[in-house]
Amino acid sequence: MNLQKNQIIELDITSMTAEGSGVGKTDEGIAVFVPQSAVGDKILVKILKTKKTYAFGKIERIITPSKDRKNPDCPYFNKCGGCVYRHITYDAEKKIKEQKVKDAVTRIGGIDERKIKPLISSDKFNRYRNKAQFPVGIDKDGKIILGFYAFHSHRIIDCDDCMLQPEIFKTVMDITRGFMTETNQQPYDETTGKGKLRHLYIRYGEKTDELMVCYVVNGNGLKQEDLLVERLKNALPNLKSVVINSNREKTNVILGSKNRVAFGQGFIYDELCGLKFKISPLSFYQVNRETAEILYSKAKEYANLSGNEVLFDLYCGTGTIGLSMARDCKQLIGVEIIADAIDDAKENARVNNIDNARFICGNASEAALMLEKENIEPDVVVVDPPRKGLEKDLIETIARINPDRVVYVSCDPATLARDLKIYGEHGYETQEITPVDMFLGTSHIECVVWMSRV
Repeated sequence: MNLQKNQIIELDITSMTAEGSGVGKTDEGIAVFVPQSAVGDKILVKILKTKKTYAFGKIERIITPSKDRKNPDCPYFNKCGGCVYRHITYDAEKKIKEQKVKDAVTRIGGIDERKIKPLISSDKFNRYRNKAQFPVGIDKDGKIILGFYAFHSHRIIDCDDCMLQPEIFKTVMDITRGFMTETNQQPYDETTGKGKLRHLYIRYGEKTDELMVCYVVNGNGLKQEDLLVERLKNALPNLKSVVINSNREKTNVILGSKNRVAFGQGFIYDELCGLKFKISPLSFYQVNRETAEILYSKAKEYANLSGNEVLFDLYCGTGTIGLSMARDCKQLIGVEIIADAIDDAKENARVNNIDNARFICGNASEAALMLEKENIEPDVVVVDPPRKGLEKDLIETIARINPDRVVYVSCDPATLARDLKIYGEHGYETQEITPVDMFLGTSHIECVVWMSRV
């Protein structure tokens, strides 16, 4: 029997997808993907979309709940596209994420699953994010809304308070929403390209308690900007910076390249692994500071530095990983393509009295070739690429310059597994993989990998 749209069926959920949807199969073997279900659920499902061998549905009624279920603690969980696991216990979530890593590295990478260690995290489930980017819009009644996009859409879910973020972010949201309403300013409309305010972007130094508020604007600024800044200053004693970021492009990219400081300084500081770090709007900085320290500690363990090594930190961002290891190596060389991040990395080295660090602004592959021509040979290479993973030519270049060890920090198990297989073809054996849960409640999982030349 073929499934039909709007059909109601009974389904047992037996597994989970990498994105966090439950999976059950019909008697005919058709897989049905159901968000917010859990392994062990017996449910009635309404079919929303059908394909030849699979279908998508939503829960109509839970007949028998999974033993892993709990009541979601967030009123936006059913609407927001952020968290996918607030309806199950964290122990169940960890098992799903460990399985996600295991499936990727064994099936794609061909690596023995015994090399995968148990998942580690801080177990701080709420209020761990130090950064938020809220799209701004207007609802059908003309009310200013800001929050998050619904899953796989650009429809904004108005949100008063996200459980993953510091409570102080709610104050900034309330002030912004009120200001936009009172001054009758129109948010940006991505369909027409008209309107001013595109995103509210907030960064917070958890250890230093320093706050940055950044407004992404379709233009040079906002009407009555001074009034907005004054309201933020009065309500937020720890406010260190208000920045206007200009983005006039018709694009889904949130930040433009031009920043203007409207109040204070154009950056904040935070502390990580005993070091002080400068964070600008365009700088990469781990969003979960507490678990980042756990991740960096594991990366440092895998680097196994004695004090005599040359260390390359590719995709170094503001230098956080490399600088956390700098005092344990002879020389640190960091590479990052974003100029503002490199400026911050240099400043971070200076502020922390680290004098054996050099930072290069450029593409990782090109910089590695340049360093090869300078006859600088690394003993250890650390890579922390974006979700798409490493370019094959960079892996080949790293293999050619022949470091003893490569430490790979990954935010996507599938691209990690692909790259580990390529590394294996170029003489590097994966010794150990540790999953690190930086994004509790969501479907994302980081990994730290130790590879060695064989």
